Amino acid sequence: MLLEIARQLSAQAPSIGIDLICFDAEDWGKKDGGEESEDTYALGTQFWAKTPHIPGYIADYGILLDMVGAKGAQFRMEGFSKQYAQFVIDKVWKTAARLGYSDYFLYQESGFVTDDHVYVNRINIPSIDIIHSNPSTRHGFGSHWHTHRDNMDIIDRNTLKAVGQTLLEVIFSEGKTV
Repeated sequence: MLLEIARQLSAQAPSIGIDLICFDAEDWGKKDGGEESEDTYALGTQFWAKTPHIPGYIADYGILLDMVGAKGAQFRMEGFSKQYAQFVIDKVWKTAARLGYSDYFLYQESGFVTDDHVYVNRINIPSIDIIHSNPSTRHGFGSHWHTHRDNMDIIDRNTLKAVGQTLLEVIFSEGKTV
């Protein structure tokens, strides 16, 4: 999806600057004495937040994509996203609804997920996590999450289209009066 978004941005430059950043070691987290140690997750993001690619880097907001391609994926409003970047959630979810993707972007809250966006929020860049959630599983994610079934067989072009078109519409409508 990011490659297609990059291709679209190259074909038609938006009126705003866009940075596509790929972080590493997001799921590295460890438990200390049975308790999860939050700062062992998202190591690439933590490093970037302390040493951004451009000194003094600022951004209006960020959108993290996590598990956004599975068949039947549904995206609820993640807790840290609501806490730090409600206006970004509003922008994305309203755009998705306008495009007819309300079956993917649900107006439902989900739990708090320690993910890359947490560390971006900590450097005052309001950021959301578009993440597939499934409240019927014990971990809250798709049943394929962290299993051998988490492979290309679960990817669905309709889900990718819903997320990709929503993001491109958000990008290209930024700065325009609605």
